[in-house]
Amino acid sequence: MEVVTGAPPDGAEVLTDGLLTPGLVDVQVNGAVGVDFAEVDPEGMAMVARALPRTGVTRFLPTLITAPVPVAVRQAHAVLAAAAALPPHAGAKPLGVHLEGPFLSPKRAGVHDPALMVAPGAAEIDVLLDDEVLRRALRMVTLAPEQPGGLDAVRRLAAAGVLVAVGHSDATGEQTRAAAEAGARMVTHLFNAQRPLGHREPGVPGVALVDDRFTLGLIADLAHVGPDVCRLVFNAAGHRVALVTDAVAAAGMPPGRYQLGGADVLLAEDGVPRSPEGTIAGSALTLDRAVRNIVSVGVDPADALASATVVPADAIGEPTLGRLEAGAVADLVWWDENLQPRKVWVDGEVVFDRAAAFESEAVGEAVGVAAAGQ
Repeated sequence: MEVVTGAPPDGAEVLTDGLLTPGLVDVQVNGAVGVDFAEVDPEGMAMVARALPRTGVTRFLPTLITAPVPVAVRQAHAVLAAAAALPPHAGAKPLGVHLEGPFLSPKRAGVHDPALMVAPGAAEIDVLLDDEVLRRALRMVTLAPEQPGGLDAVRRLAAAGVLVAVGHSDATGEQTRAAAEAGARMVTHLFNAQRPLGHREPGVPGVALVDDRFTLGLIADLAHVGPDVCRLVFNAAGHRVALVTDAVAAAGMPPGRYQLGGADVLLAEDGVPRSPEGTIAGSALTLDRAVRNIVSVGVDPADALASATVVPADAIGEPTLGRLEAGAVADLVWWDENLQPRKVWVDGEVVFDRAAAFESEAVGEAVGVAAAGQ
């Protein structure tokens, strides 16, 4: 279903308060609610699809971290098969696949395994683009353009319609600009796992902040990037910021041990997933909370919401997502005055209703109490 103009039909729901926006679009999701996309099956994909609308997300891009190229291809096919198996109106909808690696820099590995990283040579890119199923679904590749063959890989992937992002990169400012010249159009998790901003050598962030060709992925949990710097990013380039969660299986779960690409991730009481060595490993962030966090640092709510809707939708080439206009997909979020999702629609169908969920939980608790009293 799509957005149309004109008088509302008979029986239409009329909203008299709150805020109505397009559905949120998250282009970097490694997993959630205990599910790691590196080892996903149809049941796990369905769990994520059901859970994400509670956070306002209606479309998401499953992300796979560094693995050997043949393994990454196998994992991508498993993600696509699980997505294809989703029943109608299951919840949020996957948008394809984002490969965050293995074409990264060992110097900026983060929690990715440097031993599994390879240069993006012609043969490696052939494997991705010669796989017809994967080529149609490969929406985004994060790579380090300074690696041998990096710029040629950017050109080939961009020519194939893939969004190329600079990330996990030790690129200088000059090399980052060269990546843009070759067709790169995004930066993955700005400031994290990349050559830092310097006042003489701008690194990846410095060029990204001033080069209008880049969309800036930002993890706004206020741990990956501090509040003042988040505000600085919006002051400098707010119209190009795409809020992402970089969520891992720990998102939406209690403290404990989870998986990210087959490696252990520990979620502590502070809500930040880390490797056993203490390195931040993705996030447990939800995209609605990212919006609220950005509003809390002084960004206008309209700009914060744009960065979670139209900006990421445009970045991955989805002109009917992330906007309220005739012809757009009918993905909608009705928010309360505290920017908490009240009701969410995907393709015009309700996939989350907070009031109904609370009522169902209350009935369940009452049944439990009655059973305990018998």
